[in-house]
Amino acid sequence: MTLGVILVAAGLAWPWLTKLGLFHLPGDIVIEREKFRFYFPITSMILISLAISLVLWLLRK
Repeated sequence: MTLGVILVAAGLAWPWLTKLGLFHLPGDIVIEREKFRFYFPITSMILISLAISLVLWLLRK
């Protein structure tokens, strides 16, 4: 249930999150071809994972 609330909040905040430039970092994989675009934000996901891990670690203490 908590994960659902987090996903809904992230979905509602998406317009503001994209303005931060978070998903255009060096290391994010982008393959663009004619009528095709593949985007794999590996660097962004690592940073988000680290931030969430830090928050959870701080809340546990």
